[in-house]
Amino acid sequence: MENLALIESFSEFKDDKLIDRVTLMAILEDVFRSTLKKKYGSDENFDIIINPDKGDLEIWRNRVVVADGEVEDENEEISLSEAQKIEDDFEVGEDVSEEVKLVDLGRRSILALRQNLISKIHEHDNTNIYKQFKELEGEIYTAEVHHIRHRAIILLDDDGNEIMLPKDKQIPSDFFRKGDNVRGIIESVELKGNKPSIIMSRASPLFLEKLFEQEIPEVFDGLIEVKKVVRIPGEKAKVAVDSYDDRIDPVGACVGMKGSRIHGIVRELGNENIDVISYTNNINLFITRALSPAKVTSIKLDEETKRAEVILKPEEVSKAIGRGGHNIRLAGQLTGYEIDVLREGAEEDVELTEFSDEIEEWIIAEFKKIGLDTAKSVLEKDIPFLVSSTDLEEETVQEVVNILKEEFEE
Repeated sequence: MENLALIESFSEFKDDKLIDRVTLMAILEDVFRSTLKKKYGSDENFDIIINPDKGDLEIWRNRVVVADGEVEDENEEISLSEAQKIEDDFEVGEDVSEEVKLVDLGRRSILALRQNLISKIHEHDNTNIYKQFKELEGEIYTAEVHHIRHRAIILLDDDGNEIMLPKDKQIPSDFFRKGDNVRGIIESVELKGNKPSIIMSRASPLFLEKLFEQEIPEVFDGLIEVKKVVRIPGEKAKVAVDSYDDRIDPVGACVGMKGSRIHGIVRELGNENIDVISYTNNINLFITRALSPAKVTSIKLDEETKRAEVILKPEEVSKAIGRGGHNIRLAGQLTGYEIDVLREGAEEDVELTEFSDEIEEWIIAEFKKIGLDTAKSVLEKDIPFLVSSTDLEEETVQEVVNILKEEFEE
């Protein structure tokens, strides 16, 4: 009966974890052999017969009969008189198979055996989960909010697998309640100890790329290729697309009539502003398109340093830079060029670097981050814009503006 009860408890794991019969039998045998080895010193002379479907378990110890008083290894040898208690016709040199009952192993061994089994099945389960999600890396996945913590949201999928959505992998405007369904990409899967750590991301550029695949049939079918995606999550994104069929307008197909196709993607990303750009190998034209909606007058490229000097009319500069410098920063990331914005008539202007004796270099660098690298480009902006677009204090910005104004008043 104790065999049956133990096997029935093992079968619970089989039902819960959906372990196939062959795997369960292998785990059971491994656990029993480990227990036998601890008790008897070796498991090599034991036969283990398991039928988890019926709840059958048999353990047989095989020993060789030796003359009385000549037993050297009690695990592998049995004296003639002991053997004849089993069957009275045994002789020296014959093999004896004797069944080992679970009760013979001792209560402590049985408890340790069960604990070992639980550990092995969890390990097997975790390995399967790891392999399953490792294959899903880079793919969109949906799970439900189970618990909200300060630094992460804990999600559970339909199979009860735990997925982490860290704060820095969320879109800043994301707000979820318990029970909400959340979409993101499986960004990384690692085994930490024996437990899989599954990380989801909604901030990754790859999430936006995969949304294009899901929502736009031509991208899914391979007629349109997403060449590159750059994002400032929740703020702005630029997506370069190309078509293998000259009859297909890649931008028009992605955006749809009156934005119908891209609207769902924008909504999923918390109203992130998405610019869809037609890819080209002509880098001048690509930079021009990347700086949209600004209209570029001319471009001067430096292939070695990967820098581009872009000339624009004064009224186009703010469009090229964008709110908080987002447009010019993403255009640079998309094209692979560091873009310097210059105004027509800039010969009357003065580079900010000329003021390095009066303005610290890190302050000049802050202005350059948002595309302002000349005195006039800074003076054209009001103080609130300069403060909100940089990491500078209002007092510092006012001091810089005063210095630059003096240059043109002299």
